[in-house]
Amino acid sequence: MQITQGQRLPLSSILQGTSLTLAVDIQTSFAMDFVCFGVDSQGTLSDDRYMVFFNQPSTPCGSVKMAGSGKFEINLDLLPASIDRMVFTASIDGVGAMNGIQASSFSISNPQGELQATGHFSGATFTSEKAIMVVELYRKSGEWRFASNLQGYAEGLDALVKHFGGEVVEEAPVRVSLEKKIAAAPELISLAKKAQVSLEKANLIDMVARVVLVLDASGSMNGQYSRGRVQEILIRTVPLAVAFDSDASLECWAFAAKPLQLSQVTLTNYKDFINTDSLGWRKWEVGSRINDEPRAIEKIIESFHNSGDQTPMYVLFVSDGGVSQDRAITRLMIDAAKLPIYFQFVGVGGRNYGVLEKLDTMSGRVVDNCGFFAVDDLHDLSEEALYDRLMSEFPAWIKEATAKGIIR
Repeated sequence: MQITQGQRLPLSSILQGTSLTLAVDIQTSFAMDFVCFGVDSQGTLSDDRYMVFFNQPSTPCGSVKMAGSGKFEINLDLLPASIDRMVFTASIDGVGAMNGIQASSFSISNPQGELQATGHFSGATFTSEKAIMVVELYRKSGEWRFASNLQGYAEGLDALVKHFGGEVVEEAPVRVSLEKKIAAAPELISLAKKAQVSLEKANLIDMVARVVLVLDASGSMNGQYSRGRVQEILIRTVPLAVAFDSDASLECWAFAAKPLQLSQVTLTNYKDFINTDSLGWRKWEVGSRINDEPRAIEKIIESFHNSGDQTPMYVLFVSDGGVSQDRAITRLMIDAAKLPIYFQFVGVGGRNYGVLEKLDTMSGRVVDNCGFFAVDDLHDLSEEALYDRLMSEFPAWIKEATAKGIIR
C-alpha cells in the first residue's frame, strides 16, 4: 500500500494485529536524530521514559524499541492506557536543512518482516526546516489509526522536546560521537568505533578538516582494484571524513598520467563507489596508465586555492610505488608546507617508493607536512592499526602548523 502525505487511515487497513516495525529512511549525509514521542491525550510528554531515541532505546514496558537508525519495533498491546499517541520524528543534528535531503521514505512491516505500506518524500517538500514530524500512531474510538504527517518543523530536536512539553536540560555542548554521526550507514558503525578510538588517542575528536583521498590508477594497480582493495581503502576512509568534515563527505581523485576528480563520497554513495563512479575505475579518464604523482599533487594544491576555504586539508595519497619524479615531488612538498595541507602517503602492495620513503628527512620545509608508510597487503594491517598509523603524525603537524600561523 502506498500512503500519501496527510493520509489518515485505520491501522487495521494496513496490517493484521498490533505488532509492527516502523522504519524511517532519510537519504542524507547529515547526522540525524530519530525519536518516538509517546504522549498523552493532551499531546504532552508526561512521562519522559516514553521518549525513545539514541540514548534511551526502549520504553519501560518494551512497547517501543529502537532497532537501528530510524527503525522502531512496536507492540501496541504493551502500551499503557496513558499513552494516547506516538509521534515519530526526524531532526538534523548540527548544520543543515531538510530541503537538502534526498529521496526518502517511511515503511510499515509486519512481525515477519513483510512490507505492508510505504510512503515517499524528498527535500522538495521542505525549505529551511530542521525537523520533520514524519508519521504518528494514535487512538481513536477504541482503535489505533495511522497518519502520514510529513510536517516540517523550523527548529531541531530540543524544540521538538519543548513542543511536546518535555524539558531540555541546559548543559555544556555534548560532543556527538562518530558512531552517532555515521548511524545513517549502520554497516559502517563497527569501523566508526575503531576510528573513534584512534581519534581520541590522538586528541583529534574536535578536529575540523577537509579529507581528500587520492588513488593511484596506473596499470600496476589493476590487481588492487579488481580484488576490491581500493574500495576497502575508500570505505575505511569514510569514517575519517565524517569525523573531520562538517559536510560528512570525502573528496576523491584518481590519477595516472593525468588527474581526475571523482564525485564526492558520502554516506549514501560509498557502496561500490570504485566500480560505479565515473563509469567505474576501468573507464576513468586518467590518460595513459602510468603514474604521474606531481600532476596529482599539483591538482590537489590547486583545488585548495580555488576553493577559497582555509580549513585544513588531510590528504590520503595511495600509491603502489614506481615513484621516479623525486625532485618534482620534493619541490611540491616544500611549497605546500606553507599551506594548511597535510599529505599522508600510503604504499599498498608495491615497491620503489622513491622520495616518499625519505619524507621524514626532507629539508627545506617550514613544517613537516607529510608522512609515509607501506603495507604489502591491506589485510596485513588491522583496521585499528590502520587508523592509528593514519593519525600518527597528523597531530604533530597540526600543533606545528598552528604555532607557525599556517593554520588559523
